[in-house]
Amino acid sequence: MYNNSDFNRWRRHPWHGLHARADGAKEDIVQVYIEMTPDDVVKYELDKSSGFLMVDRPQRTTSSPPALYGFIPRTYCAEEVAKRCPHAAEADGDPLDICVFSERHITRADIILKARVVGGIQMIDGGEADDKIVAVLAGDNIWGEVHDIADLPAIKTERLQHYFSTYKMIPGKENNVKVDYVYGREEALKVIAAAELDYQNHFGHLHKQAKAGIL
Repeated sequence: MYNNSDFNRWRRHPWHGLHARADGAKEDIVQVYIEMTPDDVVKYELDKSSGFLMVDRPQRTTSSPPALYGFIPRTYCAEEVAKRCPHAAEADGDPLDICVFSERHITRADIILKARVVGGIQMIDGGEADDKIVAVLAGDNIWGEVHDIADLPAIKTERLQHYFSTYKMIPGKENNVKVDYVYGREEALKVIAAAELDYQNHFGHLHKQAKAGIL
């Protein structure tokens, strides 16, 4: 279990200190913390204890993510998320991943943005549910009016599937990743709701303690 009781005093923890949605936002508009951009060939990931972005590993392959890549704050992939994936024994125990398409080239990570949820890819990695929500940048001049993954050019989804099916490949070793099932907006919102419930079940007590002045 992660030691998440020491919330950062000077900067909000991107996972715990932000909210999945801004106040008054529509159901399909979520806040996103960006860990990687399409220019990155190094895997950056949030250090869950400190809240800082860290180098996880250099990528072995030549591919880079075809969209902005990060997670939705205050989500967690555990029992409820696993229930939505019949071929997974459990979930991966991380915040819920999300990929965001933007017409303008965003070159910085360690930022937050608002995105409209349009669908998702049910990824199973080593038997664990590791869903990738697909979204578009809110207010984007090209993609901003897209409301479902079916409205995106098919190549956009295909590139995401290819990236996630190959980015962990090691020559001579079996690649136990499946990214066959693509789902639309309604299922994506249910996966997000499951991840929010998992977060409350596993970490909600920390927020109650913080409000009470115990932490």
